[in-house]
Parts: sequence; C-alpha cells; structure tokens
Amino acid sequence: MIDFPPLETEIRRRIAIAGPMPVNEYMTLCLVDSKYGYYTTRDPFGAGGDFITAPEVSQMFGEMIGLWMVAVWKQMGSPANLRVVELGPGRGTMMKDALRAAKVIPAFLETVVIHLVEISPALVAYQKRTLEPLSMRVSWHSALADVPAGPVIVLANEFFDAMPISQVVKTERGWHERQIEIDSTGYLAFTIAPDPIPHFDSLLPPAVRNAPEDSIFEWRTDNIAMELGTRLARDGGAALVIDYGHDQSAAGETLQAVGRHAYANPLSAPGSIDLTAHVDFQALGNAIEAMGTNGFGPITQSQFLRRLGIVTRAASLKSSAADAAAANIDSALRRLISEGEAGMGALFKAAAFAHPSLGVPPGFET
Repeated sequence: MIDFPPLETEIRRRIAIAGPMPVNEYMTLCLVDSKYGYYTTRDPFGAGGDFITAPEVSQMFGEMIGLWMVAVWKQMGSPANLRVVELGPGRGTMMKDALRAAKVIPAFLETVVIHLVEISPALVAYQKRTLEPLSMRVSWHSALADVPAGPVIVLANEFFDAMPISQVVKTERGWHERQIEIDSTGYLAFTIAPDPIPHFDSLLPPAVRNAPEDSIFEWRTDNIAMELGTRLARDGGAALVIDYGHDQSAAGETLQAVGRHAYANPLSAPGSIDLTAHVDFQALGNAIEAMGTNGFGPITQSQFLRRLGIVTRAASLKSSAADAAAANIDSALRRLISEGEAGMGALFKAAAFAHPSLGVPPGFET
C-alpha cells in the first residue's frame, strides 16, 4: 500500500467521500491548508526555494516601488497616518527596499504605518527579521479587511496569481466544471463534471463564448478585488498590482506548478509545489473598478519600471560598483525589463487603481 503524504491523503479521502474535487478546492487546499499548505508551511522564495520574484532579483525593483509610493502620497495631498499595505509580502524584501528609497522624503516615513497581509507564520517570522532594522511601525493581518480604515496605498506583487482558480471545459453539450479524480491507475487526474453548468455561456466574456470544443476557461472569485476597490473608493488612495498575466479575458489553460525552479505536474505533489495561474487583468480591473475606482493599464513591467527611472538608477549604482558588481546590476536590469523569453519585462504587467480624486498615478501617463 502506498504511503501518501498527509495532504494528498486528505485530498484522496475527500474525493472518496464526495466524488471528484473542483480545481478551486484542490488549489485552496494545496496552497493554504492550515497544516500542510504550501504557503502556510515554508519559505518558497529565493535561490534555495522554488522561484525568485522581482524584489529578490534586485533592490532596484523595490526602490522604484518606494519612489512610486512617495509620488502617490503627494498626489493624495500628503495625508497623515497613511496606511501602506502589502498583500502577500514574501520575505519583506520589496517593502524593505521601498522604504529605504522613500527616505528621500522624510515626511513620508514619519506619517506611514506599514500593514502586511500574510497568512503564513513562516513568512511572517521572516518579514519581521527583514524589517526590524528599519524601526518602522509594522502590523500584520490575515486579511485586507482587518487593516484599519484610512487613506491607503496598497501593493500587490505576484499576489493575485496565487489566488485559486476555477476551470471549465467546453464540450458539444456546453461548459463542464473541471475536477480532480482518482483514475483507474490510482493516480490523481483531471476530469470534468458529467453535466454542463446551466446557462454558463451567458456569464462568459463575449470573446470566449465561441471558443472551440475542449477549450478551457479559468476565472477567480472577485471577493478580494472587490474588497480592494471598495476600500479605495471609501477611504481614498491607490493600489499597484504587478503580476504575470494577459490583458484581455480569453480561453486557455494557464494553471502551472513550480518546484525547485522547474515546472512540475500540478497533481504530482499536493502542498509541496507552488500552484499559480495567469492573472486576467481585464476581469481583475472590472471587479475593482465596479466598486467606484479608476483603473490604469495594464502596461508591461518593462514600460512601468522604465518610466519610473530604473535605467537611470542602474547607471547610478554601477558608477560606484566594482566590475563584477556592475555586471550583476546589468544582468538584474535585463531580467527585470527585457521583453525576451528570459526576461520578466513583457510577461509581467502593471496596473493601478485609484480613488477618482487622485488623477493618473505615476508611470501610467499616456
């Protein structure tokens, strides 16, 4: 008898009792199960983890975000007691670099209270170690709703891609929910619900309705997006979302698994590998803007960082660096802004959302 890891054992138990499990439920268990979830039990970042995010590539990324926050604060009229919120702050690297860059405006740091929304005890401990030397006021929360009311700047870098998705598959009978079953060989496998979802066509974006058979469509619940939009409309401020994804809603599967910097089978090791899917920026924007905010972008990460001055910042760092360090700066810059396959510049997008009184946030000017 095969001795399965604890989370896979629980997933198999649930399937045996209730039948095939929807993709959304499977992803939720794999990522945030309180005992065995991927994000609740480990630090997945960096060379020793499973993937590297932009803040870990170079300090320049966080520094650009810091300058963006200062500029937005000034657009807001420099309110006192500003809440700076980061959703899914990783190791705290981006916030550390952003606050260091923001020192150019001491009044900004004097008015800021940092609020980090994080569900992983392991990452909270790491964030505390990262940010402790800054001597800033920092609070941790498990949800955005727990952050006190007041003017706000929200940052979300590679946050929404980790939100669980639902999937449907088109057949000649309609759109069927995609699920996970235990197949005849005893392995976890994808399947579809026997009956199509009634009237699902009417809920789809027009561009998706005529997709060919066997097409897959993915979507996320909009709860967090709508909560973010409501917060901005009520209290004032802006949000910056940077993630990988597509501009327009479309059919296609983007669910993927990564472990040790390599792609893996999403069903192969529940709770031990990262599961993500591309962000549908059109759907995300629709949900946030419906709450009374204005949306800007998406534009490519390359465009956004260039407009904020990352090339000039790289040149400044190189001017006082040794040859080896200068080469590392060049390499990091290429990775952040290159639009080729090896770079993040085109795949990653940036979008901003703001209270109608704010105007156009920095970097999104046409």
